[in-house]
Amino acid sequence: MTAVAIMSYAERWMEWWKDDHSPEGLAVQLDDNVVMFSPVVHTPQQGKSIAMAYLLAAGVVIGTDDFTYKQVFDCGCRAVLEFETKIDGLYVNGVDMIEWNGEGKITEFKVMIRPLKAIHIVHEQMGAALMRLQS
Repeated sequence: MTAVAIMSYAERWMEWWKDDHSPEGLAVQLDDNVVMFSPVVHTPQQGKSIAMAYLLAAGVVIGTDDFTYKQVFDCGCRAVLEFETKIDGLYVNGVDMIEWNGEGKITEFKVMIRPLKAIHIVHEQMGAALMRLQS
């Protein structure tokens, strides 16, 4: 896979995150067998439906007006996207590590967040957002 393709896929992801946030826009980007790694859940979450739930909830919790991607690192068939945001006035810094297949579908999505206080607030608010999305 070329660097141009990865950057195109990363740009498509960032556009969805910034402007869209729709389930339909997310669904077309995810492989059916995508694996999601959450910063607060110790087991990998397998499959499109659970990954969609986590990513849609994350859009509510961390996808605020303060959210911005700061840097993108091309790593072959994957990219690392560094982000910053604020949640309840708390600075949050993290990375999304995303892997795509040859069809441009996300096959793996891993999120890491710092500082520790941010992990706690994300854990609390993600749980509440997931409950609201399920109702």
